[in-house]
Amino acid sequence: MRPASYLSLAALVLAALALVPAGAHLFALPNKIGLTQDDYFTVQGIYRGWSLFGIVLIGSLAANLALAVALRRERVPCLFAAAGALLMAAVLLLFFAFIYPANQATANWTAVPENWDMLRRQWEYGHAVNAVLTFAAFICVAASALGTRREI
Repeated sequence: MRPASYLSLAALVLAALALVPAGAHLFALPNKIGLTQDDYFTVQGIYRGWSLFGIVLIGSLAANLALAVALRRERVPCLFAAAGALLMAAVLLLFFAFIYPANQATANWTAVPENWDMLRRQWEYGHAVNAVLTFAAFICVAASALGTRREI
């Protein structure tokens, strides 16, 4: 197997792992967005410890960047890997622009500020957009892997 094949596998696995929490957030949104304040704060407790998934996001970004460099002589697969990296960078930027501030303002959903409902929408819809971006990154890295020339 070529080194790029190992990078493709790593990028695919990391993107798939990133989809786990992203998908969970997206599919929980319809059931959570209308909860009462008490119920919402209770439910948010299930996410304690999920911050470790940030390692997967950073790993996915790094793997896609490394893959793009490794595939620089194969234009289309390189562009797909680069697009996957850009999408994972967008996921991280969106997280730090919208989701992280909501986590901080609520002490990770253990303190209730006056604007908790606005923060809930910011948190929930931020995660929903991130799920779509993460899925798009997964599609890009899969397309990159499928488009690389194989050794015979």
